[in-house]
Amino acid sequence: MIRCHLSRMMGERKMKIVDVARETGLHRNTITLLYNETATRIDLETIDGLCKLFSCKVGDLFEYCPS
Repeated sequence: MIRCHLSRMMGERKMKIVDVARETGLHRNTITLLYNETATRIDLETIDGLCKLFSCKVGDLFEYCPS
């Protein structure tokens, strides 16, 4: 299972989904799916935008958890 830490990162910075969408240019639906950890696939462009916004590495945003 892949865990997405977007909700935690947003909470630490007191950001809303609309804030992330505005800053990255990503669709709100894409951010919502990642925030709720219900996304089944993600584009590299999306990962790139989020990593730039949060100044983080991919490993900070996503984590592999064996089930």
